[in-house]
Amino acid sequence: MALIPLFIIIYWIMTRWRKKALLSFGELAVIQQLYPDVSKSKRIWKFILYLFAFTFLIIGIVNPQVGTRLEEVKRKGADLMICLDVSNSMKAEDLAPNRLEKAKQSISKLIDKLDGDRLGVIVFGGEAYVQLPITTDYSAAKMFLESINTDMIPTQGTAIGKAIDMAMESFGKDEGKNKAIVIITDGENHEDDAIKAAEDAAEKGITIHTIGMGSAEGAPIPLYKGNVREGFRKDKEGNTIVTKLDEKMLQEISAAGNGIYVRASNSDAGLNNVLEALDKLEKKQFDSKMYSDYEDRFQWFIAVAFLLLLIETFLTERKSKIYQRLNLFGNEKK
Repeated sequence: MALIPLFIIIYWIMTRWRKKALLSFGELAVIQQLYPDVSKSKRIWKFILYLFAFTFLIIGIVNPQVGTRLEEVKRKGADLMICLDVSNSMKAEDLAPNRLEKAKQSISKLIDKLDGDRLGVIVFGGEAYVQLPITTDYSAAKMFLESINTDMIPTQGTAIGKAIDMAMESFGKDEGKNKAIVIITDGENHEDDAIKAAEDAAEKGITIHTIGMGSAEGAPIPLYKGNVREGFRKDKEGNTIVTKLDEKMLQEISAAGNGIYVRASNSDAGLNNVLEALDKLEKKQFDSKMYSDYEDRFQWFIAVAFLLLLIETFLTERKSKIYQRLNLFGNEKK
């Protein structure tokens, strides 16, 4: 749009240059008689049409859109809360590229396979926090998933019980066997009674599935500065800390929650098995408010720009024959 004033200035300069060029041949009134068919006003109108065409073209390129109204859509599905461990032990690299990144990749694949189900995400370490309230907006879920890292929980630890309790609160007061919790962790729970929390969830009809991240042999927890590894975490005695998958704990939690336990691997994080279990849940109908899609309106502005350019192209700088006859008639009358 800033080019429009520039075009006007260039047009004004060219007009002055043309006038000076004509004056160099003699008086302007006499010279104009040599080309009586040329119309000054048509030249100006051609320039105005060009400016308007350019303006509409720019607006078309910007692509105005409409359609921000809310639509209420009926959906039928289950409610799923994913509890993801973000403690430092999830940095271990016995799964590529590490336990946490492998878990995030697997959750992203799970989201792609959901259809009508509501999804929420809770992150936990020594404390538990809702990262994403339960929603049907899968795009938002993926966006929030990307931002998850081990530095977002200030309190270190693995409080699985707190994560389960928060997940139950996030479901709300609706009852029914259409709710499930998926816990993704290495299972090193040191903070609370996770089995008791799983039993409480099962009493409310909530199924709990667990996915174990890591290996029984364990792996050290790397320390990075930027993208450069500086070593591994050590305990107070200076020994390298090795974090191991606690499969027994996760099996007990899934058993108490009437769910299944799956051990992740580099080839498959086990979410397909969990997805099969989720498909067996009762599907509940609920309302979901969503913004309708935006509708593009660029074509109208492009069409007007094209039409104006077409008119400008066919509009000559010569005076019309009707105008010339009227002008001739007026001169004869005088």
